[in-house]
Amino acid sequence: MSATSAATAAKNAYEGDSVVKVTDLVAGYIPGVNILNGCSIEARKGELIGIIGPNGAGKSTLLKAMFGLVKVHSGSVVVRGQDITGLKANKLVSRGVGFVPQTNNVFAALTIEENLQMGMFQRPKDFAKRFDFVAELFPELAKRRAQRAGSLSGGERQMVAMGRALMMDPAVLLLDEPSAGLSPVKQDETFLRVHEINRAGVSVIMVEQNARRCLQICDRGYVLDQGKDAYTGTGRELMKDPKVIQLYLGTLADTVD
Repeated sequence: MSATSAATAAKNAYEGDSVVKVTDLVAGYIPGVNILNGCSIEARKGELIGIIGPNGAGKSTLLKAMFGLVKVHSGSVVVRGQDITGLKANKLVSRGVGFVPQTNNVFAALTIEENLQMGMFQRPKDFAKRFDFVAELFPELAKRRAQRAGSLSGGERQMVAMGRALMMDPAVLLLDEPSAGLSPVKQDETFLRVHEINRAGVSVIMVEQNARRCLQICDRGYVLDQGKDAYTGTGRELMKDPKVIQLYLGTLADTVD
């Protein structure tokens, strides 16, 4: 059975556990120029989904369209049975969607604690409870809560950004290139944190430049090409798929979407 056939069979078996379902999404930054051309993906409860593909395939655009930052021209985004297509980011946070952008992902002038408070601006009374949850995942944040985010390293800022996105207890966390610009050691730490977030019960959809490492840790993966989902399957299946190896895995390690 091919990777695509296996993924289709699995999808039919777990349709009821769908947390996020993107169907035939067409989107772009300016009218008449589409970056996504009918992209469809799904994340089920508790899954870690990896999105890989060549430079310009639309990986980051997909996450931004899901989070209301890019205009959706057609298609749909459904989260926990609710159509959220085209809703603005502030509305999506309360609907259970968290997003961590690749760059400019912390408030540099604020402390770590203030950054996390910004993640709870819609439910400030729950701050202490959610802070304890995030501190269990990232103990370093609690120890350094008074330190300004602008003084942190790239890996530490990534930790703050993920922590802030988790403050509203999202059903799904969208991560855009979490390992970008980090040293190999920091990349490994970041992937470990992503895995721990997922184990804590948060479904994760991660766009990643380090294709092999992404496929190693994800439950299922999607390979995007020209704005569509060209291949899909479990991470292990995609790593062994001859077409994926030939067309993508040999050239993806250093590309950024």
